[in-house]
Amino acid sequence: MNKDNFQIKVPLTNNPYEIIIGKNSLEDIGMELRKIGFKEGLKILVVSNKEVSDHYGDCIIQSLVKSKYNPKLLILKAGEKHKNQYSIDLIHDAAYEARLERGSLMIALGGGVIGDMTGFAAATWLRGIHVVQIPTTLLAMVDASIGGKTGINHSKGKNLIGAFHQPKLVLIDPKTLFTLPSREFKAGMAEIIKYAIISDVELFELLERQDNISDLSKINEKLLIEIIKRSAKSKAEIVVQDEKESGVRAFLNYGHTFGHVIENLCGYGKWLHGEAVAMGMVAVGQLAVKRGLWKEIEAQRQKQLIEKAGLPSMWPGLDIESVLSSLQGDKKVKNGKVSFVMPLKIGQVKLFNNISNQEIDECLQKLS
Repeated sequence: MNKDNFQIKVPLTNNPYEIIIGKNSLEDIGMELRKIGFKEGLKILVVSNKEVSDHYGDCIIQSLVKSKYNPKLLILKAGEKHKNQYSIDLIHDAAYEARLERGSLMIALGGGVIGDMTGFAAATWLRGIHVVQIPTTLLAMVDASIGGKTGINHSKGKNLIGAFHQPKLVLIDPKTLFTLPSREFKAGMAEIIKYAIISDVELFELLERQDNISDLSKINEKLLIEIIKRSAKSKAEIVVQDEKESGVRAFLNYGHTFGHVIENLCGYGKWLHGEAVAMGMVAVGQLAVKRGLWKEIEAQRQKQLIEKAGLPSMWPGLDIESVLSSLQGDKKVKNGKVSFVMPLKIGQVKLFNNISNQEIDECLQKLS
């Protein structure tokens, strides 16, 4: 590993792996695969989209060939609306054409959509083959690529079809962010703010002190690496405690319950995932104020930081009956009750599953 790279261990009992963060680490992918035991001649399917592949596809393929691997590149259409069974069929078709075996590997080169789909395709091809995540968006770097959650959307809800399938390696190269559209970068900041709220008050205060967190060109490299490291480390620590979301991993859903409703009802593509999560955090923050769980001043600090990151904070005008119906289709419903992760203070949250429809209605009416 390059001496300038930063390493985070994810010491799961059955599927331990490492997260490597480093500038120009993309060109090291072949070497890193050798280090974790993949032998020469290995068949590899690299899955990406045109936007990402045009920038980084050749670099990845060249590194793999240099390490004497046998890679093939599959290009899928970009966007949440393509996170569906049709795309999985395309990956499986390519896996068949490449004659992938049980010891073979898929590499996800892209954002959260590519990562989720490639992980799910790997989990289901030959009942499970290896996958490596190379996230190229801020959101994927700090969240989607870590923890083994994979899946696709169903017409009735987000991520309803999926599997837990841990990667063998997560390789993060921050330089990929400089070819990311500004809106996508801001969307990733929503997940970083999420980590600050659920477990890292120092990160929250660090972000508050910055003059600008919405424009990548105004963020110095040291700060960028620091917020990626802190967020990825937070995610890794929670995953190690609770690999398959039976306990504290549910905290990672902060802002997502309302966020998924926005994505589902507005149609995938209207709002980016991070934008929906940002609005979801503001909404659940207000729900927490209504319940007396934290103070209005803390909710305002959260809202101000979200707006500072250039993210939307206003709840979109959605029919309340449709909202309540969509909430009932959420993966986290138990015995007909929707679970919400709510803040107790900045840096601490708790899971509640006794929220009434009336409370949700009153909260959203106030926000609309």
